[in-house]
Amino acid sequence: MTRDATTVDPEQTDPNWWRSRIRHHVAELVRLAWPVVLTRTGIIIMALADTIMVARFSTEEVAYLGLGFAPVTVLIVTSVGLMMGTLVATANAYGAGRFTECGAVWQRSLPYALFLGISAALLCTLGESFLLLSGQTPKLAAEGGRVLFLLGLGLPANLLFVTNSFFLEAIKRPLPGMVAMISMNVVNIALNWILIYGHLGISEMGAAGAAVATTISRFGLAIMLFVYIWRMHDHGDYGIRTRQSTHWRDWQQQRQLGYASGASGALESAAFATLTTFAGWLGTYALGAYSIALNLLSLIFMVALGIATATAVRVSMAHGRLNHRDLALAGWTGLGVNTIFMTLLGLSLLAMPETLAALYTGDIELIALVAPVIAFTAYIMIADGGQIVILSALRGRGDAWVPALAHAVSYIAIMIPLSWWLAFELDHGVLGLVEGILIASIFSLALLSTRFQFLASADGKTI
Repeated sequence: MTRDATTVDPEQTDPNWWRSRIRHHVAELVRLAWPVVLTRTGIIIMALADTIMVARFSTEEVAYLGLGFAPVTVLIVTSVGLMMGTLVATANAYGAGRFTECGAVWQRSLPYALFLGISAALLCTLGESFLLLSGQTPKLAAEGGRVLFLLGLGLPANLLFVTNSFFLEAIKRPLPGMVAMISMNVVNIALNWILIYGHLGISEMGAAGAAVATTISRFGLAIMLFVYIWRMHDHGDYGIRTRQSTHWRDWQQQRQLGYASGASGALESAAFATLTTFAGWLGTYALGAYSIALNLLSLIFMVALGIATATAVRVSMAHGRLNHRDLALAGWTGLGVNTIFMTLLGLSLLAMPETLAALYTGDIELIALVAPVIAFTAYIMIADGGQIVILSALRGRGDAWVPALAHAVSYIAIMIPLSWWLAFELDHGVLGLVEGILIASIFSLALLSTRFQFLASADGKTI
């Protein structure tokens, strides 16, 4: 029903209620976010370990690895986005106390994840042809395509791990995913040592060995979380082992959220890949400086992504309870917590950009070029982290395509041409590329925040 505009809810004017709910949201956000941060960071660390260990084996082999990783990364980002409905639908049901429905969401997600993973793996069989079309030499295309094929074999397992991880995070159990990721990172490094360099009687495989190690580790991740979920002490409450409805119509909203999230992730990945191309046009040193800054930004972005995931869960749970005021408070609290963390991390970048640059390279000329870019990323983190938190809050609210459109406008229509203009027309060089990222992120944050406030206000008019 519609609430009388002249009626004032006592909770709205009770400062104790607001303070209590904010403290609760902050505590729950931090409790859920830190294991998620470590889980997401573990994904990057696994790829970083592969790159470092292959680079020590052969410069030529690390080029093959890079060629294989690039298309796989786009496929993973897109597929993970398509699975986002699992997180939101599970948290929504959990917040409403419909625990059996949480299990139904998980059961529906498993075949969906396998379908997406197998489809992506099949695309990876075309790796050599794709690389040839992109202008690579026959040798680079053959070796890079081999790495791409081997990495592709692990994509079904990777999507199963994502599904299981999303389910556990949505029911407020993120620790198993963190433990699995840490364990498999150790396994991946050990397998790299054996397969890349040819130890324990195995012939050295170089980049292909790293790809095999990563694929095996991804299967380990999927199996560990599946076994944990299957053997949960309260699996009966969630109907984990009970066959539940998987009819197509029963999970339309879950898929719609995934379609929008997947499209958004694919477009953003393509946008940042375009900026990498621009950096290459600026020269080898500019490409190196941009790559270092982007890698550092990606690592810190994992903190924002963890907070964003926790925010999506908190918002989804409130949405499941039809508690609109708590829903809005959860979203804005997530943004506030993220802003504090990003500000503190940004201050560390501003304080020691040269030191951080030296961790990546010993080239004095490259350090001089990348240091100011690293310092500038301190400002990007606040806006970029903020927009992913609000985007996740909107997804938790069940808003699908409007946030995806806002994301596309910000990073495709604004960031790409603006970065090119700043870098080339105004001669800002590599700094112009990151200036474009900052402006696009601020624009995205403004659009998404306006959308969230609009929905929160609309929700508040009905009870």
